[in-house]
Amino acid sequence: MKALVIYETSFGNTGRIAQAIAEGLSEHGTVELDNVTDAKPAVPDGIDLLVVGGPTHVFSMSRASTREEVGRRQGRSDGADRGIRDWLSGLNEGDHPQTFAAFDTRMDVFPLTGSAAKVATRAARHLGFAVTEPNSFVVDSYEGPLRPGEIERARAWGAELARQAARE
Repeated sequence: MKALVIYETSFGNTGRIAQAIAEGLSEHGTVELDNVTDAKPAVPDGIDLLVVGGPTHVFSMSRASTREEVGRRQGRSDGADRGIRDWLSGLNEGDHPQTFAAFDTRMDVFPLTGSAAKVATRAARHLGFAVTEPNSFVVDSYEGPLRPGEIERARAWGAELARQAARE
């Protein structure tokens, strides 16, 4: 099983979750981990499982305007050039042989948080991927930190995704 994990991170929390998922996946195969700003514009050949994750911004995947706001909060005048929404929208529609799994980081403030992972999963299904149930990992506030136990839960989820992919 060969997996590719592509992630977007604003304050580092989603990056830590992506790393933990990659660690879990690596128990059952090889894994490439790429920040979305460095990711190739297409899924490379030979990938069995594509895992995509990002922070939830305004109930969904980030947009240029929400990334600019993050930059302002961090004292920068720029935002990230590309998020997972942009990366996914650059993929071709059609038959994708990979299984797709999405994750996000979000605050747990019922009912107002939304889920970038759910929106990404709908986009992937539209593109022609076979999708799995998305997963969310909780941060305590807009900038974090991650809630206790989320890193371990992400590692376990990665291992489970790898086991499922190996059976398919």
